[in-house]
This record gives sequence, structure tokens and C-alpha cells, in this order.
Amino acid sequence: MSIMFPSWFETLSIAFLSLGAVSALFIAADVIAHPQRMAVMNIVWPVTAQFGTLAVLWAYYRYGRLATRETMQKSDSRHEELQGKKGPPFPVMVAKGALHCGSGCMIGDVAAEWLAFAMPMIAVWFGWHSIFSEKIFAVWVLDFVFAFVLGIIFQYFAIVPMQKLSPRQGLIAALKADALSLVAWQVGMYGAMAVLQFIVFPHMFGDRAPVDSPVFWFAMQIAMIAGFITSYPVNWWLISAGIKERM
Repeated sequence: MSIMFPSWFETLSIAFLSLGAVSALFIAADVIAHPQRMAVMNIVWPVTAQFGTLAVLWAYYRYGRLATRETMQKSDSRHEELQGKKGPPFPVMVAKGALHCGSGCMIGDVAAEWLAFAMPMIAVWFGWHSIFSEKIFAVWVLDFVFAFVLGIIFQYFAIVPMQKLSPRQGLIAALKADALSLVAWQVGMYGAMAVLQFIVFPHMFGDRAPVDSPVFWFAMQIAMIAGFITSYPVNWWLISAGIKERM
């Protein structure tokens, strides 16, 4: 039987989820009309707006709009006036790099959670009952696999067009650029979910939030923000060291 959360908390959860959905829709509509120069960012911006809500919406209109195909096709003088010779400020480049990583993580985590919910046997394949007594840990293994694979794919399609690499070179470069960032993101995400699911929710409401509840996905929004925070310094180092491309 599903836990019953207070109506005020469910309403709060739905409000934040709705804010994320609306922010994502605004950005999605805009990138359709004004595609990004880097095609994968057409996915990154709306996906990350679902947890970053108004902050990502603001960042998109303030900085993302400076990286559209239209803007890049303008004259050099106009381009420099809009964006500067070296692109946006370095902290913004780092944030974009972290969001790029996080978009793959988010899609992977969401897909894995719903897949394990619809087909619990998948959690058994990933260690439930054999390695883990708790299903949640087996699902986290699945989350990590999905998130890691999708994150590398996203990085691959960012690096290959910029550096004109072969498929093999692109895969190696994507792994070098994003593997550490992906791990850092998942550590923050898992840490936040663990605190909420094993400490906060049981203490406040008597049990963990099930996947088919708005509270769970509100918690996931918070966890994704934690993932952004833990991956940010890693992306700073990767970009500073020239391992990851500036975005």
C-alpha cells in the first residue's frame, strides 16, 4: 500500500514539477525556432530545465540564446559584441558543461526508474535479493548504467562535430571528458536521494516515497540539483585542464 503524504507536500511537489515542465516547454519551443549551433544542446536545455526550473530558463535566455545557429552566422563584429571573443564567462561555460553531463544522467535515471517500476524483474537482474535486500540499491545500479551510457553518448555528439574525430577517437575523447563528471553527478544525486529516502521522508512521513508519486519526482529534482553541485568543480577542472571542450 502506498504511503499517504500530506496534501500540502504533494501540492508543493506537483507545483515544482509543473514549474519544471513549463520551463522545459518554453525552452523546447524556442530551440525549435532558434536551434543551437551544437545540436545536442537542443536536448540539454529543455531536459535540464525540468529540474533547474527558472534558473535554467534564465540561463538559457541569457547565455543559451548566444549559441544559436543564427547568432553564429552573424558577422564577426556582431558576434563579438554579443558574446565576446572567448565566449561566455568561464563559470557559465562550466555550468553548461555540467548541465550537458546532467542531461544524459537525468534521462537515464528517469528511464531506469520507470523501467524497474514497470518490470521489477529487471531489479532482480541488477542484484535485488542476491546482492541487495533493498530494491532501491539495485535500481541505482541500473540508473548508473543508463545515466553513464547516455551521458557518454551526449558527450560524443558534442565532441565529434567540433573536433572532427573518427568514431573510435570520439568515444575515447567522450570517456576522457565526461566519465569523471558523470560519476561526480551520480554521487551527488544518489547522496541526496539517500538522505531524502532513508532519513527525511521516513522521519517526517513514516516511509519512503514510491516511484509513482509526485513526491518521489520532486525529490529527484532536488537530487539532480545536488548532482549539478557535485559535478560543477569536476567540470571546472576538466575544462581548465583542456580535457573537456568549452561550451
